[in-house]
Amino acid sequence: MFSSKHSSCTTILVGKKASYDGSTIIARNEDAGEAVHPKKFVVVESEDQPRDYHSKLTNFAVKLPENPLRYTSVPDAVPGEGIWGEAGINAHNVAMSATETITTNARVIGADPFEKDGLGEEDLLTITLPYINSAREGVQRVGKLLEKYGTYESNGILFSDVNEIWYMETAGGHHWAAQRIPDDAYVIAPNQTGIQEIDFDDPDSFMFSKDLRKFAQAHHLNPSSHFNFRKIFGSDTQLDRHYNTPRAWYGQRYFDPESVKDKTPMSNDLPFICHANRKITIEDIKFVLSSHYQDTPYDPFAPGADYKTVPYRPIGINRNQELSILQLRPGIPSAYSAIQWLTFASNPFNTLTPFFTNVVNTPDCYRDTTGTLDSHNAYWANRLISLIAADHYQELMQDIEDYQLKAMGYAHERIAQVDKQMAEKEASGSHVVRALGQANARTADRIMKDTEDLLTKLVVKASQDVPGSFTREHY
Repeated sequence: MFSSKHSSCTTILVGKKASYDGSTIIARNEDAGEAVHPKKFVVVESEDQPRDYHSKLTNFAVKLPENPLRYTSVPDAVPGEGIWGEAGINAHNVAMSATETITTNARVIGADPFEKDGLGEEDLLTITLPYINSAREGVQRVGKLLEKYGTYESNGILFSDVNEIWYMETAGGHHWAAQRIPDDAYVIAPNQTGIQEIDFDDPDSFMFSKDLRKFAQAHHLNPSSHFNFRKIFGSDTQLDRHYNTPRAWYGQRYFDPESVKDKTPMSNDLPFICHANRKITIEDIKFVLSSHYQDTPYDPFAPGADYKTVPYRPIGINRNQELSILQLRPGIPSAYSAIQWLTFASNPFNTLTPFFTNVVNTPDCYRDTTGTLDSHNAYWANRLISLIAADHYQELMQDIEDYQLKAMGYAHERIAQVDKQMAEKEASGSHVVRALGQANARTADRIMKDTEDLLTKLVVKASQDVPGSFTREHY
């Protein structure tokens, strides 16, 4: 089995009746195995999409269909280890994020071993998103690929359109299940198998590999009379209780404290499908995906805390590389209803930028990331901010929070402005694409300027009191 370097993400899914404006929203932190793993934001045109796809890290290869759709992607900036497209929205306003690395158990691996040359996170967005017209079609396409080629790892895969959200989980090398998220619900998925009871007689809410139930029976995988996917195909380990379940506990605590009042960060029976005590906003999602157990004894940034000894892995961590919140808005013309909210580097210290996705290019400060540090690039500027802020958290967080508030206010203002401009112009076709590209560039320029101003301020403040400082008045 190939070991992925992108192995520790956190996912949030929000149904259209659970969100603040009726949007379907899927979101996921991409976390790498190292703190610095540069990312970029691009648009892949039909002519640039490969027809004969070959993985870089395994021998997986597949011939792809003709006539792919245009789509956005957040691939690795440094070539060599494959594409790792991670998150995007295609020209038919179908969103996908892949993958949430999840856990399994030895019985499952023994019954259906991983395929060392199967598909994996490196490949999934590129070989799926350009070829689907709905979230349901996304599940169906990946399901067929899994059954034919297998996978070398356990993954959760997110799909949405303006009506539905589907969450898909692999089981062993070739099996899988997917659940439609109820419209009034949300989900937090933290690197462990999440789907619980499967109703095999409800095709509107569940999909699965054709022999899933017989496979579990034949290999004696099911320890109970119910078909609980998590208990059959997932894990329940000491690592789960320190690395995974605390993140779900904290997110559920944020969305409805009463729902976890009898739970602890190590509870292994937290629900998959959840309901908040209010409508969920973009800011709520960003807060949870930036969180580090604030207002609990487990915060690594609390005064006097030692980050090396805190017991639980936080969500907002130095290994965050990018966060995409994919929002599909109802009641807005489809030409400009889809938005990819994007940010780079460590989430406690960054802000989101909203990009309309019906475009043919992305702003250069988000697109042209290289492996060499460049403070005028969005990834590198945010990586520098996170490096400085982590060592001076108490002194600098007020400046960062002021920047985040200002930037998010501007982001919502820009969306309203662009929506109004598009409606007034009644633009169509290439005119919309061009106008949205120009709007994205203006938005990115403003937020990038504010980010560079913040970086300058933090460098100046943090430089005042460091080892090696000296003034005569001390002597």
